[in-house]
Amino acid sequence: MPRQIFQLRMSLSGVRPAIWRRVLVPGGYTLDRLHRVVQHAMGWRDCHLHSFEIDGVQYGEPDPDGELALHDELDVRLDAVVGKGSRFHYTYDFGDWWEHDLLVEDVFGAEAEERYPSCLGGERAGPPEDVGGPQGYRLLLAALAEPGHPEHRTMRDWVGAAFDPAFFDARRVDTLLRRLC
Repeated sequence: MPRQIFQLRMSLSGVRPAIWRRVLVPGGYTLDRLHRVVQHAMGWRDCHLHSFEIDGVQYGEPDPDGELALHDELDVRLDAVVGKGSRFHYTYDFGDWWEHDLLVEDVFGAEAEERYPSCLGGERAGPPEDVGGPQGYRLLLAALAEPGHPEHRTMRDWVGAAFDPAFFDARRVDTLLRRLC
């Protein structure tokens, strides 16, 4: 039987216009590896804590202090907890609280000549790390859009001249994801 591949659509909650990605991920990936796929797909650097919520159960990196009751994501394979049509959540950075809605759009057999994971598409750049969550990102976008805004220069300097919120390069994400193989 060929390896199962899960086609996932990841949408960032609380952000307009929508920021989303469509990726192909082996069903045998642990949730830890899926976390890394989300990080690369969104352009983040894995600087903060994260968790998955699937059917009311929380998964993530176990907290050595025991303050967060999480099941170990290293022990759980994607294909053991979700199937076609499943919806689940991924939260990144418990301060900024970036919540992602993940939908398993399809499950199919792997093609022998293809490499996985891969990025099929998406829209818009991922928000910069530490921008302050959806509210902070809205403020950043407003400042960047209006040269006369009192925070325009400060925000442009902070985010860098190359940041374009409308830009997304699926091929670049695909290259980053191939390094996970």
